[in-house]
Amino acid sequence: MRGNSRARRWVAALSCLAAACALPLPAALAADAPPRFDDGFGITVLDQPEWVDEHHRTFVLTVATDQVPGFAPIGRQVSGEHAILVVLPENYDPGVRYPVNYLLHGSPELPDSPRYQVLPERATEGVPLITVTPHGGGRGWYSNWVAPGASGVQNWESFHLDQVIPLIDANLSTIASREGRAISGHSMGGFGAFHYAEHRPELFGFVGSFSGDLDLLDPRMRGAVVGSALLPAAGLPLDPPDAVFGSPVWPGDAVWNEQSPAHHVEPLRGMGVAIYTGDGGDLLDDPVLAVAEAVVRDAAAVTSANLTAAGIAHRFADYGDGTGWGEGCDGKHARDACLQADLDDYVGLLAERLQHP
Repeated sequence: MRGNSRARRWVAALSCLAAACALPLPAALAADAPPRFDDGFGITVLDQPEWVDEHHRTFVLTVATDQVPGFAPIGRQVSGEHAILVVLPENYDPGVRYPVNYLLHGSPELPDSPRYQVLPERATEGVPLITVTPHGGGRGWYSNWVAPGASGVQNWESFHLDQVIPLIDANLSTIASREGRAISGHSMGGFGAFHYAEHRPELFGFVGSFSGDLDLLDPRMRGAVVGSALLPAAGLPLDPPDAVFGSPVWPGDAVWNEQSPAHHVEPLRGMGVAIYTGDGGDLLDDPVLAVAEAVVRDAAAVTSANLTAAGIAHRFADYGDGTGWGEGCDGKHARDACLQADLDDYVGLLAERLQHP
């Protein structure tokens, strides 16, 4: 998506001309172009937004940041170039202020993959909600890394909370307060959503986890984090196993304990909270995804129990093998049918809780 077309340069030129003459652009031309973004907050815009398709709801913006100047790219990615995918409400009106849901992707995924276009487009049909999926790296774990080594600075948390959020608020018509802002995510992104909400509760009015990796005290989850550093599919070159949270082994595992969302729920008090999980369904049908979901279900149960003990109201949707939850959902990890049902339900909660037009 690098580079602007000749037609887009003409649009920019006409925009400047219209501004200089204090004249509005023709309605058809203005409606045909996605919003333009200015640099700011430590972010440099490398490529202006381009629509993903002819429906003109979803666009991709490419940026650079001093907080993650380089990363281990996956496939077509270029290190240092961060894609941010944005799904606008139908008939987006720059004169109206909209709530925003930050939807964090899993590992190893790309933010501008079809999943993160299709799921929120379907979930927000008729709902005045902006969805933003920032790049979180193949193994970024939505954290400021303790020992990044050869990868250099990997401050994913600072990138997203201190740079991406204000950039979105400055360039789109948003409700720029916790009353109009939510965060959610799948798998690694579920960890990120709770991690961010617990660290910065003043930013978010609602948090949701879709099969999230919430319990860093669980050795199986520690294995998943360490394993992602050694997984070529999560980006090359590989990273040290202790890069993100330090040593996972006692007595050097203090950071793991401090950053476990399941065990630090108090900051979520007063926030809307939702947790979604299946049980893996039939173990003989795709055993890898079945076991993966069974592990995150245990993490979800621990988190829910700690929320309940703290007296924090929350929604815990444990849909087992997916029966009756969503058409085609089989209770396994990373299934679009299950994630669609999760997000549909979550967006319904946001429509009730968040400030909106």
